[in-house]
Amino acid sequence: MVGHIEAVVTDSENAYKFEEIKGRCPTLKTLILADGTRDGWLDYQRERENMPDTFKAVKSRSDEPAMMYFTSGTTGLPKMTLHTHSYALAHKITGELWIDLKPEDLHFNFSDTGWAKAGWSSIFGPWNAGASVFIPDLRGKFNPTKVLELIEQYDITTFCAAPTTYRMLVQEDLSTYRFPKLRHCVAAGEPLNPEVIRKWQKATGITIRDGYGQSESVVLIANFPFLDIKPGSMGIPSPGFDIAVVDEAGRRLPPDQEGDIAVNITPVRPAGLFKEYWKDPKANDERTRGHWYLTGDKGYMDEDGYFWFIGRADDVIISSGYRIGPFEVESELLKHPAVAEAAVVASPDDVRGEIVKAFVVLAPGYEPSGPLTRELQEFVKANTAPYKYPRAIEFVNHIPKTISGKIKRAELKAMEYNNHNPMDASVS
Repeated sequence: MVGHIEAVVTDSENAYKFEEIKGRCPTLKTLILADGTRDGWLDYQRERENMPDTFKAVKSRSDEPAMMYFTSGTTGLPKMTLHTHSYALAHKITGELWIDLKPEDLHFNFSDTGWAKAGWSSIFGPWNAGASVFIPDLRGKFNPTKVLELIEQYDITTFCAAPTTYRMLVQEDLSTYRFPKLRHCVAAGEPLNPEVIRKWQKATGITIRDGYGQSESVVLIANFPFLDIKPGSMGIPSPGFDIAVVDEAGRRLPPDQEGDIAVNITPVRPAGLFKEYWKDPKANDERTRGHWYLTGDKGYMDEDGYFWFIGRADDVIISSGYRIGPFEVESELLKHPAVAEAAVVASPDDVRGEIVKAFVVLAPGYEPSGPLTRELQEFVKANTAPYKYPRAIEFVNHIPKTISGKIKRAELKAMEYNNHNPMDASVS
C-alpha cells in the first residue's frame, strides 16, 4: 500500500522517527518542523512569518478528495480511508445533533490526535457549531484524576471520550468532584457498557450518550439528546443515512435478527461516508454487497428501530453452534465489583470448536484465585444465557488496545490460537 506522501509536518519529538523511513517515500518533497529548526526541515514559524497576507484558496468540488484517515486496525493492518470535501460539513450531524454543541459551549474531547475521533470532536464537530474547544497538555501516562480535575476546574460543558476512558474514570471516587457546568457527555470508539453508563449517571446526573461511527464516516447511529436511551443500545440512525441489518444476500432483516450493519450507498453515496479505501480494491469489494456498504460489524435492530451491537464480524464466537457476541459478556463481567476491565475472545476447543475466554483486569482490593474465577463464571451464567459464560478466565495486568483505546481482540484471539495444543483437555 502506497500513500504517495509529498509533505510531512511534525515536531522535534517525532521528526527522527520519520527520518528513519523517509528513504522509502519516493514521492516526498517537503519536511516541515513545527517547533524549531533541524537539518533538512523547513521551520514552520519562519515560513509562516514570510507568507503574504493574502491567500487564494483552491476551488474544489464537494466530491473531490480532501483527506485520509487510517483505520484503527483492530482486526488487521490499518487501511487508508479517503474522504471528500463534503466530509467536514457532514459533521454538523456529529457536532450539533449528537454532541449537542452550541456557540457558548466549552467542549473537552479526550482523544489522541492520531485517531479520527479528534477530527470528529476536536475539529469538525465544534467548527460547524461554533463552539470553543478545550485542549490541555496531557502528554504522558493517562491520569484519570487529572481529567476529572480539569472538567471541574475549567467549567467544561460538554465532554467526549472513548469507553476505555470512562471505564477508568468510574473507578475513581466521583463523589469528591463537582461539575456544575457539565451538561452533556458522549462516548464513541466502541460500545459503552451499560454498567459504566449507570455509574457515571449516578455520580454526575448525566447519562452518557453513545454514538457509533467509523474512521470511514461521521456519526452513523447515536443516542441523540431527544432520544430515550435503552442502556447498551447504539441508538437510531443519523439523519441522511439509510442504515439496516442485512443478510448474506443483502436483504434487509426484520427486527431482532442478527446480521451485518450496513449503509445504503444508492442512488448516491451519502455525505459523510468515505469515498473508498485508498488503492485497495480488495478491501472495497469486501465491504460492498449490492447497494450496501458493510461496516464490518454485526448487530440487530429492535422493534423500535434501535440498533444493538453484537461485535466485529471477526470477533463473534461460535461455540457448539451458538453465536456469542463478546460485548455482551464483557458488559456482564463489568457489573461485578471485582472487574475493572474485561476483554472476551474466542479460544479454540477440540469439542466445542471455540469457547468464550475472558481476560480480566481486577479492581483494587481483589486478587486472582480459583474461587473468584468460579464466582465470575457463575455471575455471568446467572445474568445471561448459560452457554455464554466464560469457560476460561485469565487475570491480567492490562488489556492490549489501539491508540484510540479500542480493545485489540484480534491480538488476543491470535494468541489463543497460536498457543493451542490439540491434545489439551477442553475447559469446563
